[in-house]
Amino acid sequence: MTDVLRYAAFTTDPAGGNPAGVVLDADGLDDAAMQRIAAEVGYSETAFASPAGDHRYRLRYFSPLAEVAFCGHATVATAVALAERDGPGNLVFDTKAGSVRVRTQQRDTVVASLTSVPSSSRPATEDELGRALAALGWSVADLDPDWPPHVAYAGNDHLVLAARTRERLAELDYDFDALGDLMRDRGWTTVQLFWPENAGTVHARDPFPVGGVVEDPATGAAAAAFGGYLRATGRVREPRRLTIVQGEDMGRRSELVVDVDPDDPRITVTGAATRI
Repeated sequence: MTDVLRYAAFTTDPAGGNPAGVVLDADGLDDAAMQRIAAEVGYSETAFASPAGDHRYRLRYFSPLAEVAFCGHATVATAVALAERDGPGNLVFDTKAGSVRVRTQQRDTVVASLTSVPSSSRPATEDELGRALAALGWSVADLDPDWPPHVAYAGNDHLVLAARTRERLAELDYDFDALGDLMRDRGWTTVQLFWPENAGTVHARDPFPVGGVVEDPATGAAAAAFGGYLRATGRVREPRRLTIVQGEDMGRRSELVVDVDPDDPRITVTGAATRI
C-alpha cells in the first residue's frame, strides 16, 4: 500500500496554507496509479518522488484531473518531508519543467527555498485578455493600469492580472468552465490575480479550474512566475524580496517569500510546511 503523507505548504498552521499529498518513494507506480492516488487524495496536487541518488529525486505532480509539469507548493511540501526524515540540506528535483534546486533549513520549523527554472514573461494578447475578463466577470476598469496583463513563466505559464482594488480581488466569482477552457487552450496552469498592498506585500488569488479546483490557497509556481513578471516589466533594479499573501479569502492564509535578482532569471520562493 502506498504511503501518502499530507502537508500544508507555505504555512506553519495545518489549517492554513495549501494542502499537498507527498509520496516519498514512488518507484513502481505507473502513471495510472499516480493519477488514481492524486484523485483519491483530492488536493490540488500530489507529488511523487523517486530517489535518483546523491540527494536527487525525480519528482512528478498530479492534480485530481491531470499531470502538471511543475508545482511549487508540492515541491516545498516534499522538500520539508525529506528534511524531516533525513535532515535539512540541499536537494535537486528533476521535474518535467527542468531541474529545480531546493535548500531546506531548520529554523523555528523546517523552511524550504526552491529556485525555479529561468523565468520569462510576455504581454497578454487582446484575445487572451478579453476571454479571461469575460470568464472572470471583470471589466478593463477592474484592472490596475499601472500593471500590464502578462503571461508569465517559471516552469508553467500563468496569466497575471492586477486588480485595481482589494475589494475587486475579494469578490472573485468566475465562470469555472469558461476559464478552464481558455486555460487549456492557452496552456496556462493558473491565473495569478493580485493586488499590490505596498512595495513588499502582494495579495493574490489563483483560480485553478484546469486542475479541477476552484482556487489554490498557495501557488509556488505562480509566485515564481510573478517574480519573472516583475523582472520583465522593469520593476527589479536591484535584488528584491516581497511576500505574496494568498488564501486569505478562502480562510487558508499562506505566505510565500519571493526573491528576485535583476541579473538572474531564476526566482527563489521560500516557505514552511507542516504535517496535516
